[in-house]
Amino acid sequence: MADYFNDIHEQARLSARKFINTHVLPHIDDWEEAGEFPRELYQKAGEAGLLGIGFPDELGGTGEGDIFLRVAVSEELMRSTSGGLVAGLGSLDIGLPPVAQWARPELREQIVPPVLRGEKIAALAITEPGGGSDVANLKTRAVKDGDHYIVNGSKTFITSGLRADHYSVAVRTGGEGHGGVSLLLIDRDMPGFSTGKKLRKMGWWASDTAELFFEDCRVPADRLIGAENAGFAVIMSNFLAERLMLAIMAYMTAQLAYEAALDYTRQREAFGRHLTGYQVTRHKLVDMATRIDVAREYTYRCAALMQAGKNPVKEVAMAKNFSVEVCEKVTREAVQLFGGMGYMRESVVERLYRDAKILSIGGGTTEIMKELIAKQLKL
Repeated sequence: MADYFNDIHEQARLSARKFINTHVLPHIDDWEEAGEFPRELYQKAGEAGLLGIGFPDELGGTGEGDIFLRVAVSEELMRSTSGGLVAGLGSLDIGLPPVAQWARPELREQIVPPVLRGEKIAALAITEPGGGSDVANLKTRAVKDGDHYIVNGSKTFITSGLRADHYSVAVRTGGEGHGGVSLLLIDRDMPGFSTGKKLRKMGWWASDTAELFFEDCRVPADRLIGAENAGFAVIMSNFLAERLMLAIMAYMTAQLAYEAALDYTRQREAFGRHLTGYQVTRHKLVDMATRIDVAREYTYRCAALMQAGKNPVKEVAMAKNFSVEVCEKVTREAVQLFGGMGYMRESVVERLYRDAKILSIGGGTTEIMKELIAKQLKL
């Protein structure tokens, strides 16, 4: 790890670990069952400096370009054992970058600092009921009307959908295809905007996920993020960092499952021996540890390429797919090693097993990643 992380990274890691141990782990089981965590946690995370990583320092962030600072903190946040909490707390990491990079200066200064302080919540709204990964064919329409856009349509599966204050929303302002897509920053109190009920999910229980509805929603034209009909490129640039974070979530979910299984098998006895006394158990654990290490190291390599200013689209897609495959295998084996206890809600491996599945879907499905890789390989 010394090849990638410095003293500043390790200090940030310790700060994130303290935050999780103090403010999250004592309550996470209750929050999972409740299907949400307190809104006040955003402000506590902001005070701990965990929300501004990677954002411009003039807007209250830590500064841009240090990918491994984000990696270190993300790994520690996953120690919460709840992918839903990490996704909900981190919805700004996909909703806010377009604003910080492409919105007009006045809008950036108004919106970004309160979100980084945890006073406001930001979300990204792209996915629609009629299509998921096919971003270029989204249907939500925004029509120019004087100094406003009139927005009609809907979004679904939106993380922090119910309680976000600001949404970076993908809309169609032009013709068909990716050339007609724009991004608008829409506030929850704008006329014509509403949310549906909280969506019930297989995993990530602690995250707030909802549908959004726009019915003649009037959005000031100066809320356009970037140029009109140029939103697709902004969305795609955002995906690279999101997919790297999903790879981290995947190998860390696997890591937590492995650690839980290792501890359990060292203590559990069967037929007069601890489970680790059986070769079949040891070999399972060896395979789990090997896959996790390979996934982690390759993801670090992708982060290093990004740190060097490269655009490793193919490599990050590979890292996401491989890490997700490792995650699904390791969490499955962990449940198996726990036996009946692994099927119980009180076992952390039960939660990790459920949470693992969304990682092959979010940020671009495994199948879409393979198509992206195939294009990069010129197949």
